[in-house]
Amino acid sequence: MRLLGKVGLVSLGLVAGMSISLHFAAIADKEPLSTPLPIEELRAFSEVFGRIKSDYVEPVTDKKLITDAIAGMLNGLDPHSSYLDADAFKELQVGTHGEFGGLGIEVGMEDGVVKVISPIEDTPAYHAGIKSGDFIIKLDDTLIKGMSLNDAVKRMRGKPGSKILLTIIRKDEPKPLEITLVRAVIKVQSVKSKLLESGYGFVRITQFQEMTGENLATALENLVKQNQGPLKGLILDLRNDPGGLLTGAVAVSSAFLAKNALVVYTEGRTEDAKMRLTANPENYLRGRNDNDYLKALPDSIKNVPLVVLVNAGSASASEIVAGALQDHKRAVIMGVQTFGKGSVQTVLPLGNNTGIKLTTARYYTPGGRSIQAKGIVPDILVEDPASAGRDSGIFRLREADLDKHLVNDKPSDEKSANSNKKTLSPPDTKEDTTKFTPTEFGSKNDYQLNQALNLLKGIQILQSK
Repeated sequence: MRLLGKVGLVSLGLVAGMSISLHFAAIADKEPLSTPLPIEELRAFSEVFGRIKSDYVEPVTDKKLITDAIAGMLNGLDPHSSYLDADAFKELQVGTHGEFGGLGIEVGMEDGVVKVISPIEDTPAYHAGIKSGDFIIKLDDTLIKGMSLNDAVKRMRGKPGSKILLTIIRKDEPKPLEITLVRAVIKVQSVKSKLLESGYGFVRITQFQEMTGENLATALENLVKQNQGPLKGLILDLRNDPGGLLTGAVAVSSAFLAKNALVVYTEGRTEDAKMRLTANPENYLRGRNDNDYLKALPDSIKNVPLVVLVNAGSASASEIVAGALQDHKRAVIMGVQTFGKGSVQTVLPLGNNTGIKLTTARYYTPGGRSIQAKGIVPDILVEDPASAGRDSGIFRLREADLDKHLVNDKPSDEKSANSNKKTLSPPDTKEDTTKFTPTEFGSKNDYQLNQALNLLKGIQILQSK
């Protein structure tokens, strides 16, 4: 099978209001199947199909049976392969532009119920206090048990301004919580930046979108102008960034790496699944007619001391960036171990504005590491005291916790991998889990950010000597 016109997209799973994946691809001329069709299994399928049509308690349409069969095939493979109906396919394409309708929750399916991976910043779910690890068991008056993830996400979508009641099971809560959310048009601002103090800049990427690379270039240029000269240090914040467009990840990496440095490569069973993406305009512009927006960046950006902040909510495209900068020793990675989503999904249109999202490859860092079901281990481990323990242990939700996840095909000695890591312990805090609120990233109370700033100042002192 040949794939044409690829537009990379890397992320976790499903967002309430948007489904996300890795490659859009048009189906060209297909190669013949290398093995014959399994006649006996197809005969069994046909017999079951006929039995349902004739004997099921209620009439069922052919379309429903075939659609559900396709969905079942894909759902049985891994957590990220799925069938995209017309609505999901449309939302996927709209979502890459940074605007979509819904609640703003990154979700997956576990034990027949919806599990919250992460609320997206500045969305109804985030402001209502939805937390990573929450189980959604009921939508309005409808139980989720037995519902597919796509169907659950559909129910969470709706007209902006309309309300939906979520019934949630939360660890350590004696009874289910009922939280009413008002649906909204979710506009995710991909890049946020500010000058923390003279000489030190802060850039936060919330999601990798079509314009992320260009927005990053603008943010960096503005920081240098605002500072009235080259920066002494820069913090790149990828915490709770679930991923997004692959081209965005390559662009962000390319802003800090030497030209033609390897950013990421992929390995799969077909030639189309094998890619090597370098810090080169052809890999992040990908057919766009735009000028190279990274070309005008100040030369100092390539050498400015850089700290990258990550946590358990940093996934896929975020891990590509962190892994590339870590392998090239271009940045110090700080925070906690990332999500560990290292598989590649390809979106294949089926016609009638539907498609399938199929896992076709694994991706690897420039040094050959697979982060699948493992994640990126920071150079300096720093937990956020405001989420004491929620990035590890029973509160952690990572790729390895998902049912049917792909295993890491390049296992390493975890002890040796962590032997040179440094740990900064946060001040002791006693967390009231019932009143937990997420850290406001970039604020004065952001402990991890303050530690990153302290590290940059230490580097500056050493360099000055």
